[in-house]
Amino acid sequence: EAERRVLAYHEAGHALVGSMLPNFDATYKVTILPRGMALGYTISLPEDDRYLMTKSEMLNRMAQALGGRAAEELVIGDVTTGAANDLERTTEMARQMITEYGMSEELGPVTYGKKHGPVFLARDLNEERNYSEDIARRIDDEVRRLIDSCYARAHDIIIDQRDKLDRLVEVLLEKETLDQEEVAAIMAGEELPEANLPDQ
Repeated sequence: EAERRVLAYHEAGHALVGSMLPNFDATYKVTILPRGMALGYTISLPEDDRYLMTKSEMLNRMAQALGGRAAEELVIGDVTTGAANDLERTTEMARQMITEYGMSEELGPVTYGKKHGPVFLARDLNEERNYSEDIARRIDDEVRRLIDSCYARAHDIIIDQRDKLDRLVEVLLEKETLDQEEVAAIMAGEELPEANLPDQ
């Protein structure tokens, strides 16, 4: 039961941060029911097809991904292994912003490293480094700066909206899965529709 509560806070952290970010995709579903290797998950979906992503959209995604860990830290005063995939995705996104998309003010509109390997593996086999140790260190520093900045945003949102986080968790522990309408109602401080109220 203690782990279930931590999981609920983790997923509610994602949902809350995503809901409070400007111009962010609506939370489509949040659940604490396991699926595959995931103990629970939060899905945010855009309302239309997109082929490009802006820098601010990428930073929002990173902040939302870090919302689970920030909620754990604030509520239980510790962190769990549950954020492993979130951290992996966030770190990869920050590195791509800097080395592939030229989105770093510190390092400028330059790409670093040449990728080699079959695309169908969905992962680069290797990278040819075409930059110095000094640049490598600056890339690492910039990755850390971006992640720290996004984590601070998630942390601040959770502190400011703690009552909504607690309400999300309360309903999530009862119902185990919330849809877009239910998350929106909780975020707006409204009661859930009668049909969606947990059994007393």
